[in-house]
Amino acid sequence: MPKLQPAVSATGGRSARGHRVSTSLAEINVVPLVDVMLVLLIIFMITAPMIQRGVDVKLPVAARTNQISGERAFVTVPVTYRRDHIVYLGDEPIQADVLQERIRQMVEHLSDKKVYLRGDGGVQLQELMEVFDRLKAAGVTDIGMVAKLPDRR
Repeated sequence: MPKLQPAVSATGGRSARGHRVSTSLAEINVVPLVDVMLVLLIIFMITAPMIQRGVDVKLPVAARTNQISGERAFVTVPVTYRRDHIVYLGDEPIQADVLQERIRQMVEHLSDKKVYLRGDGGVQLQELMEVFDRLKAAGVTDIGMVAKLPDRR
């Protein structure tokens, strides 16, 4: 808010000219800042779900499968495993060499040491067995193979 100060003449008295207006620079207008922040918030709220994307895995189909219950640790072997030896522990991509130690750290606190192995339909059985052996070496007692139910048409 502008402050009114009386104008002082050279003689030290008040002049009849009126008052001089001085503005304070300490006041910042935050309305444009709030507007910009709200626009950015809306942009991020719209684009965030579009950015998140999982690993595309075509699971093999099995006629008899059970629902998975309890705490789950999923290891996914994508079709690109043959080329780069990267598997996914949950949603996190890791090298197959590091998988054994990460699984050992994960299951050491669990009472039932179960891990579910998901493999793309294009992955060879030998590649799944390599990951299977790494899981067994990490101390996993039960390894389940994940499959999807066939489509009922």
